[in-house]
Amino acid sequence: MGARAKAKGRALTAEAGRNPRLWAARQVLAVVQGGESLSRMAASRGRAFDDPRQAALAQNLAYGTLRWYQRLEWVLQQLLEKPLKAKDADVQALLLVGLYQLLQLETPAHAAVSETVEAVGLLGKSWARALVNAVLRNAVRQRSPLLARAENDAVARWSHPQWWLERVRRDWPEDWQRLLEADNAHPPLTLRVNLLQGSRAAYLERLAAQGLSARPLDSSPTALEMDTPVGVDKLPGFAAGAVSVQDGAAQLAAPLLRLQDGQRVLDACAAPGGKTGHLLESGLALSELVAIDNDSRRLEKIGENLRRLQLSAQCVCADAAAPDTWWDGVPFERILLDAPCSASGVVRRHPDIKLLRRPQDLAALAREQLRLLQALWPLLASGGILLYVTCSVFKQENSEVVQAFVERHPEARAEPLALSWGRPVAGGRQLLPGEQGMDGFFFARLVKN
Repeated sequence: MGARAKAKGRALTAEAGRNPRLWAARQVLAVVQGGESLSRMAASRGRAFDDPRQAALAQNLAYGTLRWYQRLEWVLQQLLEKPLKAKDADVQALLLVGLYQLLQLETPAHAAVSETVEAVGLLGKSWARALVNAVLRNAVRQRSPLLARAENDAVARWSHPQWWLERVRRDWPEDWQRLLEADNAHPPLTLRVNLLQGSRAAYLERLAAQGLSARPLDSSPTALEMDTPVGVDKLPGFAAGAVSVQDGAAQLAAPLLRLQDGQRVLDACAAPGGKTGHLLESGLALSELVAIDNDSRRLEKIGENLRRLQLSAQCVCADAAAPDTWWDGVPFERILLDAPCSASGVVRRHPDIKLLRRPQDLAALAREQLRLLQALWPLLASGGILLYVTCSVFKQENSEVVQAFVERHPEARAEPLALSWGRPVAGGRQLLPGEQGMDGFFFARLVKN
């Protein structure tokens, strides 16, 4: 290849990296084919775009296409005369991004079609321009009948995998439709006010002074839901720790622990440290707070968050389920186990989860959750509280795990949680996605008799 051709290729690659539609398509492809998560790839967006508006568009396209992936894929199958070859998966991903703009965002047809066709050109596959143009224009012409027919296909209608639909309908026969609708909704921006630095009412005044508005959530004395999402750089006092971004459901954990002065507290599986910070913001004189996680990079996030909040904890990189490698033998009066789970309750924030999870994952996760409970229980002082938390809606990870644990430990008692949010379930309390504006979470408060 000559120097001119190489230079042209490099220019084309650079331009492709700055194209929001092509960037989004590549993110979709990385999730679908590579099993990557949008959260892990977030940093690449900041490096790719100097213009924040372009970065925001790229994020919207990637997240939205994955949120409606099953529906868009079904529509695309109706519009293609024959399936694309595996080597042209990038073209297919771009088609899905284009369909998302037309069918869900309702972007003006001329803009969505022309911009997506232009993005295909940056792939170096000139033959695909005519195909993409034809498919997207047919989607515009057939929009109403296509979407009407999609309503008759459960996977396309709800935009969830078939196994997920079956599991949700079984676990929540009276609520499954509302749950799925909430999964596909755009999540709000919810804040946690640091009461060590000021009251929630005072922070509302700070927001108003910046032309921003929010409403308090009744479920938590620290939670505010923004009327319009903004970047954290727009939040007054964020850099100084006056406020953090955290869903209202996650803010319910700290009060359920019933912390008291002088207690030694363990935050297991603590990264990225949102709940760690909330525990410390209680203002109580804890004897010690130990935050443990087995991922060193995620553990660094705990340190970063605590430094911003101007708080500190003992951070340990280790497997919480192997206490012989890190525990000093001194019991904890309180243990928060934010167990690894399917994250099925936070799909509205992480739509890629619907594509990353497999039905067999639930049994493996349930085994790991029970292993963690078994390992941490001996570390709890007599009369102490272990709060078991997941951001899952599947009973296999929640009630069934707690019931299996309590059956093996007669000295463990799952306290009934009579609260104004969620619903009582075996072993604890369940909050489904969208209820009172919050994510889906499960809580079980286990007391050692």
